[in-house]
Amino acid sequence: MARSRGEKEEPEKYMGLLKLVQILSFLVVFAAGIIIGLATSSHMNRYFTRESFLFSDSRYSAPSSTLRGNYAVVQTCDDIDYLNIDKFVRPANLSHRMTDEQLFWRASMVPYKEEYPFERTPRVAFMFLTRGPLPLLPLWERFFKGHEKYFSIYVHALPGYKLNVSSDSPFYGRQIPSRNVGWGTVEMADAEKRLLANALLDFSNERFVLLSESCIPIYNFPTVYKYLTGSPYSFVESYDDPSRYGRGRYSRWMRPDIKIYQWRKGSQWFEMQRKVAIYIISDTKYLSLFRKYCKPSCYPDEHYIPTYLNIFHGSLMANRSVTWVDWSMLGPHPAMYKKENITEEFIQSLRNSNGSLCLYNEQRTSRCYLFARKFAPNTLEPLLKISSKCKNMIIRIFITSINY
Repeated sequence: MARSRGEKEEPEKYMGLLKLVQILSFLVVFAAGIIIGLATSSHMNRYFTRESFLFSDSRYSAPSSTLRGNYAVVQTCDDIDYLNIDKFVRPANLSHRMTDEQLFWRASMVPYKEEYPFERTPRVAFMFLTRGPLPLLPLWERFFKGHEKYFSIYVHALPGYKLNVSSDSPFYGRQIPSRNVGWGTVEMADAEKRLLANALLDFSNERFVLLSESCIPIYNFPTVYKYLTGSPYSFVESYDDPSRYGRGRYSRWMRPDIKIYQWRKGSQWFEMQRKVAIYIISDTKYLSLFRKYCKPSCYPDEHYIPTYLNIFHGSLMANRSVTWVDWSMLGPHPAMYKKENITEEFIQSLRNSNGSLCLYNEQRTSRCYLFARKFAPNTLEPLLKISSKCKNMIIRIFITSINY
């Protein structure tokens, strides 16, 4: 039976509505997708903006830009030499944030290749262990003047102290990161190792001298440099003292690693070659024994290095110090010399070791000491006068000096 016109339009109306619903649904989903995409993009932009702020350190940011004239020059990663050999072999800045453990590990690195891939002039590292000011600094500045190619300076002072010197002084910017040091404690050995490790970071340093604020040079720089770099030995005093001031400080708890017959005593004020300095800063085991068992009245600074080197590297030592000191007063401190004690005759007697002899490269000589202590601040003026008066004489002595 034929359908009426109304019956034919009914399904068509429903089909139209269905298509309309489908189109509207598509539009809703499409609009929702756009909204979600915009929201996500905004969130990611905020995230990466925050991250780029957090990692804005110059080590991570690339490219960077610098201003030259009125133009910005973009510096990319390819322009930055992170493995610059000059910065590695001779750090320009002594400041760093390494812990002692990190510092000693870094300084203990030894190249197997004997040849240097750069021009190397052996330097002497002068390491000053001081509480604060260097009252004899003008004398040392005169000593170093004109010889900048042959020395480096390192100063370990109390934390927070800033050495006040002019920018043209060889001591300018030469303080290393330091820690508190208690007299007669193992902290003295820690400070010595800290000085050695910082100096070892400079591959040009070949010899290492430990000095105090009361030390003076008794020869000119060329004489000192020739004397130290011309010897294969390290000038570390190490001897067996059977008295209560030597073996009497030994602790049996150090056995079996340190036996009493290996125990040694010596001057704190050493001079050593690079190889020996690396041995010292690489040690952890034996310093730990001293930290644990060498308490006050034991004086680790007088026993740790002499004992450690005696056990393992005795053949590398001259078994004497190149720093003169007067212990004739007895007691825990050496004699202190003042202004009225300073004469040309006195300084000359130090140069001649008061008539005594020692061995230098297996030959006997009267030139045993290069430095002396302890000198009060008021000795500066007479020392400078003697230094000026004797300058030409000292140079002649150096030029015509006999073979050691």
